[in-house]
Amino acid sequence: MHGQPKIASAAFLIGDPTRAAMLMALYDAGALPAGELAHAAGVSAQTASTHLAKLLAGGLLACETQGRHRYYRLADAQVAQALEHLAVLDSQPEIRRRPLNREAQGMRFARCCYDHLAGQLGVAVTQALQVRGYIVAQEQKRFEVSAAGAAWFATLGLDVAALKPTRHGVARQCLDWTERSHHLAGPLGVRFMSVLCAAGWLRRSTSSRVIQVTPKGWAGFRQELGISTDVPQAAG
Repeated sequence: MHGQPKIASAAFLIGDPTRAAMLMALYDAGALPAGELAHAAGVSAQTASTHLAKLLAGGLLACETQGRHRYYRLADAQVAQALEHLAVLDSQPEIRRRPLNREAQGMRFARCCYDHLAGQLGVAVTQALQVRGYIVAQEQKRFEVSAAGAAWFATLGLDVAALKPTRHGVARQCLDWTERSHHLAGPLGVRFMSVLCAAGWLRRSTSSRVIQVTPKGWAGFRQELGISTDVPQAAG
């Protein structure tokens, strides 16, 4: 008998409510010890250990040791992207969370969806680009970049015409699981965040997916897109 297809084994692992709760907690927090994951899923430490072993064996998690502690995180971007899409389903697990600390609040406000800007800021930026007609929503979750949009991106040093399109084009809609609205992804989303970081508008954390907005960035967002610090939870 041939080995179980990867999609089937991954679906089996994610389909368990306890493991799903752990995976979503890691998507939200970046990296957590087993005790935090046990709390998130509402199970004992022993039960959590069993499930974590299965997720590690299935390639959905990676584990890092720091001193006496072991921290678990999602294995790669593909796992995170799969969870991002699955999280919008009504059947998503209820995750038990301790009160959000400053970093967790930062994750909800602005985070890197591995290669593009997500969270409340990512959604606000995307909506501002649409309001100004720089990008236009199309079928099959694509965004079309208008002539005005290409000209605006060029003022930031981003040449839209030079981007290599994927099967989804140069810009696509990525459903933000915390905001239940779309943010900008695809080659344009990747390059856009890179340009904003290089310009000193955004600063990536070295230990998590949190994105910080610099004073220069707030000034730029306010001037160019009408986005200010009154974006929900911006103060964190």
